[in-house]
Amino acid sequence: MPLVSFRINSENSLLEVQVEGRPGWLLACHERWDLSLGTLLCRQLGYLRATHQKAVNLTDVRADGAQQFAQIRAERGGRLQDVWQVRSRCESGRIVALKCSECGLRPGAARVLGGADVPRGRWPWQVSVQHGSQHRCGGSVLAPDWIVTAAHCVHRRRRAASGWLVFAGVIAHGSVGQEAGAPVEKIIYHSLYDDKSLDYDIALMKLKVPLNFSDAVRAVCLPPSRHDLLQGTQCWVSGWGYTRPDQAQVTETLKEALVPLISTKRCNSSCMYAGELTARMLCAGYPHGKVDACQGDSGGPLVCQDGATWRLVGIVSWGQGCGEPNHPGVYTNVAQLLPWIYHVTEIY
Repeated sequence: MPLVSFRINSENSLLEVQVEGRPGWLLACHERWDLSLGTLLCRQLGYLRATHQKAVNLTDVRADGAQQFAQIRAERGGRLQDVWQVRSRCESGRIVALKCSECGLRPGAARVLGGADVPRGRWPWQVSVQHGSQHRCGGSVLAPDWIVTAAHCVHRRRRAASGWLVFAGVIAHGSVGQEAGAPVEKIIYHSLYDDKSLDYDIALMKLKVPLNFSDAVRAVCLPPSRHDLLQGTQCWVSGWGYTRPDQAQVTETLKEALVPLISTKRCNSSCMYAGELTARMLCAGYPHGKVDACQGDSGGPLVCQDGATWRLVGIVSWGQGCGEPNHPGVYTNVAQLLPWIYHVTEIY
C-alpha cells in the first residue's frame, strides 16, 4: 500500500491528500464522505476535534486542468491510509472542506533560554491548577473547556471538582485574584492510574465555563496518532515549580527550560532508571542533570515544535530528585493515551 498523508490548506480549508509516488497534493472528493472521517482526520493531524465539515463545489475553487483527486473507496474499513484511490475527476463535482479545533500556535514571542522567566503569551496553553488558593500543579489547555494534567495531582484529593480552579494566561501568581480562576466541573483520571508506579499518570478537567481564547490563552495540539519521538529532539518544559530542589516553594513567575528527549531504552538502562519506565512514560533532560522539571511543575506541558505547530508530547510526572545526574525527568507519554483522551472528551 502506498503511504498516504493529509493536510488542510490554511487558505481555503480544503482537505488535501498526498499519495506516495505521485507528485503534488490531491483534492478529496466528497462522495461517500461522512462526518466520522473528518473527526478521524483531525485527530490524526493532532487536533482534538473537527469543528466544521462541508462540501465545496469544484467550480468555486481555482483548480488547474491537471488537478487530480482522491476518492474514498466503496469498501471502507481498515486504516485511513488504506481507503483512498486516485481519480481524474469527482463524480459529484464537489470536494471536502474541513476545519479542526484550533491549537498549537502562539503569538510571535521572543525566544528565551532555559530556566528564564517567560513573557506573556509564550506558552499560551500553560495553566496553573490550584486548590485551596494554592498552586498545586501545572496543566495544559486542550480546548476552551478541557485541561489535561497529571493524575497524581488530583488523585489524593479524591477528585471532587469543588475547590479546584484553573488559571490561564497567567505568568505571575501574585498578579491575579482568585476570582480570575475558572472553576472545574468534573475531574476524570485514568482508571488504570497506579499511585505507586505512576503508570497512566493523566487526568482531564472539564471546566464549568469555557476559557476565552486570546494571545495569552490558546490550546496546544496533541501528537498525531503515528508519532515517532526521536532521541535528542529539543523540547520545552514550563512551570512554576521549585527552581532548586531545596527551595520547597513554587516560584512566583513561570519558568521554562529546553530539554532533549532521551530514548526509553537508554532511560530504562541500569545507569538511569533500571527498568522503571512503562510504555506510558518518556524521558527528557540531560544525563549530567542541572536542567529539569521539579515539584510544582507536575501536570505541566512538555512540548515539541513540529513546523509552526507546538504539540503536547509529555506531561510532567516524576523523577528521582530534581536535576540529579543520570535521573532525567519522566513524563507521561501523551501519544500512548490519545484514545483515552478522545473518549473522555467525547462522552462528557
